[in-house]
Amino acid sequence: MTEPRDTNRAMFWRILRRLLSANPGRLFVMLLALGAGAAVTAALLNLQVDAKRRLTTEFRALGPNVVITPHSSADNSSDGSLLNESVLKSLPTEFQGHSVISVPYLYLIAEFSYADSGNRSSVPVVIAGTDLGNLPRIFPTWDFGYDPAPNWILAFPIPSGSNERCLVGRAVASRLSSVQSGKIQLESGGQKTTCEIVGIVSSGGNEDNQVFIDLPGAQQLASLSSRIGLVQVSVEGTPPVIQQFIAWCSHKFPDVDVRPIRQFTEGEAKIYNRISGLLTATVGIVLLLTALCVMAAMTNVAIERKMDVGLMKAIGGATRRVVRLFLAEAALLGLAGGLIGAALGILLSIGLGKAVFGVAARPRLIVYPVGVGLTMLVAILSAFPLRRLASIRPASVFRGET
Repeated sequence: MTEPRDTNRAMFWRILRRLLSANPGRLFVMLLALGAGAAVTAALLNLQVDAKRRLTTEFRALGPNVVITPHSSADNSSDGSLLNESVLKSLPTEFQGHSVISVPYLYLIAEFSYADSGNRSSVPVVIAGTDLGNLPRIFPTWDFGYDPAPNWILAFPIPSGSNERCLVGRAVASRLSSVQSGKIQLESGGQKTTCEIVGIVSSGGNEDNQVFIDLPGAQQLASLSSRIGLVQVSVEGTPPVIQQFIAWCSHKFPDVDVRPIRQFTEGEAKIYNRISGLLTATVGIVLLLTALCVMAAMTNVAIERKMDVGLMKAIGGATRRVVRLFLAEAALLGLAGGLIGAALGILLSIGLGKAVFGVAARPRLIVYPVGVGLTMLVAILSAFPLRRLASIRPASVFRGET
């Protein structure tokens, strides 16, 4: 039993090699079609997978996407409308493998004292007590410096907990020409603190009208020890991950309100869904066109091989074995085209990612076997015209009737 089976297997592969080498021109055309389809498919799939990470990175550059505030039903007293600092300390720095950056805020109005032409002047200004060291991380698009070193604070983050340094909003600095460096004095409710200006903040928003100091300094000025107004959080990850983080925070802190900043989370989801849908539709069209090209070539193969199939059947070849032979040929063509084309497609996606996102796309290993598998599937389905060979009768072929 073993020898006939081995003989049949050897004959099967010998015939298959002869079929593949019978017409090199047609073989090249089918490999070219399958390889081109695999290349475009793999490139688009790699961009689709990488787009989720790229969009997440781009949206995180816009700032926080979650805000934690006192519960809406909290008392409006000075103590009831604030959060306990323990909430901030209980927040994780990582959630499900994604980075989490938390920045507290405590707002108050204080007298801003400065020297102007030898005279001491003061104006009321909004003070934002926060974590100066984490501001560049949660707001990477802000400008935190002043000439001649506009990005000084980005290169040397301010240590958290220091109340001897501050950042002045650009709008405040523009009204006070002498406020470019040196020390200023802040006073509120009889409490005073002196801080050194280390940078001019330019955000393009309301922050340009504020003065930023570290949280302990703001708590001292407001006489509110261990209290904060709100916490802004930047959670890296997809919208589902952000929603899970919000649910986790709501369960852990039932006495606070945890809300997403919807223009970021919803905008990210909508953009990714549109990009994903467009790329998926394009992949479908490419695979369909590839299938049509291969099917046209397979139709010619079916016409030319009627005599071969008739001879195989005449000498006792079973119909299913004949069909299996041609399906194996199509699968091998799909495998060869997929292996070459998918590799080229992933390399192509690196350049496309740089053109679309400004950063080269990272090759995703999962894309390669998927691209090869889809190409093989297209090749096998495109061999549908070869099913006509199963109905061929040897006698009719030899008489020239078909």
